[in-house]
Amino acid sequence: MAGPRTHLLWRAALLHRISGVLLAIFLPVHFLMLGLAIRGADALDGALVWTDTVPVKVAEFGLVFLLAVHLAGGLRILVLENFQWRDGQKTFAAAAVGVSFIVAMLFGLRVL
Repeated sequence: MAGPRTHLLWRAALLHRISGVLLAIFLPVHFLMLGLAIRGADALDGALVWTDTVPVKVAEFGLVFLLAVHLAGGLRILVLENFQWRDGQKTFAAAAVGVSFIVAMLFGLRVL
């Protein structure tokens, strides 16, 4: 018999937590970039040149994926906490990851 940590819904909850931590790590970088705008146009322009590189574009894809996964995970939790809904939870969790990946891919195709 498989343990609880191999259960799809446990993995969905873990993915939700990991995406939240990674988004929290991203925030200081985002605020640093916003702070450059206060320093002046030259500082911001220098940073914006760096953001036009391929690694940053790939990271943006990851960021959109994390945002979509975290949103879907949060919606899943809201449904679990507020409705009597048990059937289809695994399907919803798998669909949430799939939709998140599609959203990130569409964003990535537009950026790259």
